[in-house]
Amino acid sequence: MRFLSSIIGCVLVALLFVGCSESDTTAGIEIGNPEMAQNIGLTADFSIDYSDAKQISLAKEASADESVVIDTFQLTLTEVRSFCSFYVGVSVKQEDGLLLWPYEDDPAAVLPISFTDGEFVEDAFKNINLQTEGRLKEIGVSFEVNKKKGHNSIYGHIRKKNKNIPFVYELSGIQLFSLRYHYSQIDVQDSMVNLSVAFRVRRFVGGLDLTSATVGEDGIIHINKEENSDLWKSMNERFVPSFQALRYDYTKADGSSVDDYVDDIWDVISGEKNKNLVDNGNFKNGDSNWVFLTQLNGAADTSILKENGENVMRVHVTKGGAFSYSVQLLHENIPVVAGGTYKFIFTVWSDVEGIITARLGGYIYNDSTNGFQEHVNVTTTGQSYEKEFKTVRTDPFARLDLNLGKSERTIWIKDVQLIRIK
Repeated sequence: MRFLSSIIGCVLVALLFVGCSESDTTAGIEIGNPEMAQNIGLTADFSIDYSDAKQISLAKEASADESVVIDTFQLTLTEVRSFCSFYVGVSVKQEDGLLLWPYEDDPAAVLPISFTDGEFVEDAFKNINLQTEGRLKEIGVSFEVNKKKGHNSIYGHIRKKNKNIPFVYELSGIQLFSLRYHYSQIDVQDSMVNLSVAFRVRRFVGGLDLTSATVGEDGIIHINKEENSDLWKSMNERFVPSFQALRYDYTKADGSSVDDYVDDIWDVISGEKNKNLVDNGNFKNGDSNWVFLTQLNGAADTSILKENGENVMRVHVTKGGAFSYSVQLLHENIPVVAGGTYKFIFTVWSDVEGIITARLGGYIYNDSTNGFQEHVNVTTTGQSYEKEFKTVRTDPFARLDLNLGKSERTIWIKDVQLIRIK
């Protein structure tokens, strides 16, 4: 399905929506197009975390009896990007995101970050302005290893028989890497957004027997390509996924690349089986989590009505436009897993019999269908439509499109569900 998307600029967090009442008095509005105040700033904190929690807001410090403690860990921050969907369009590639930092007047800027010191970045980001018109999906941060001398190793100690044995893990197997954080992991305040970048020590070393590693003549456990090489290889594979992000990619020293989701974070975000992944699919909360879009000569208005105690979305199409997607009711941020079996269910009727299109795709401009696209024949009596399908690709931000254009009519929709059944 095609739609206008991409604009230079990005909005943060579409959690606020214009409300709808439960009567025709709401007719004429365009629901759910997210808006936030101007001049939203960004801060970030970087820390070491010793907790076992999957998603936390504050990192836990090491306890006195922690088996492995990191003493010094530094990296070089090279980029901060935002990834958003948009409802007006021009020219930015959404898949590449919008570069927030470094700024245009200092494109080569880098920022040394100490995770062990608990770095908090505010001044360096003071000119970041997260603007209106879209909906935030992710914030990405990129780091480079070996950018500055001394930033290519992690220093720490291992407790063994009440003694602390120092170790040095060399990051020489990795050149650079990027982390992308889901919008639900980002702390949003009235005028500021904070990103917490935490490195989880127990995920990094849990299950590894560092106490059996060979100790060098200098009394230090050296973990690198030559010394304790098997342990080094295991830690290389664990290093980037030990950050508490949704997903990551990194380039190895040999130039090959790896990208994936952080499994425990994705397990939380991807949702449970047999649970409706469409937030507010029964319109109990009015228009919350829905976006209404008209384009390409389409015109329509919406309202939330009560029918037999149930909330119903009414879309009154006054001008059909040239395409089915000239009038759209959209629901974003539906997490789906490649190869999963899903069921799409909704009830729909109209005052004029005709076709609408339902599909699952992504938020990127001109994105391909992911699992199903159906032309549904809508009658003048309410009927429940059901479609079982398999998804083609994993997507934390899949988008359900109900394309209602091309004809002048009034359409009623209720009980929208998308459920993973296998």
